Amino acid sequence: MISSNTPLIDLHGLDSIYASIIVKDFISDSYKMKKKEILIIHGKGTGTLRKKIHEDLKRNKLVKSYKLNMFNEGETIVYLK
Repeated sequence: MISSNTPLIDLHGLDSIYASIIVKDFISDSYKMKKKEILIIHGKGTGTLRKKIHEDLKRNKLVKSYKLNMFNEGETIVYLK
């Protein structure tokens, strides 16, 4: 369950390359702050941004797991190590 103090980032309006860089930094900063769960808002759209972000999450060593928010497929919940 997402709590009100869960860190989140909204990627609406960003291209996939810039969003990828921003998300990598966001994950690193959240990990340093000992956060275990973060939220990435990528929107629904065509799915291009979601696909790129999910590819990056698969390769990120700080990410334990991730899943689409079952209540909003425009968001991805990320669990950090």
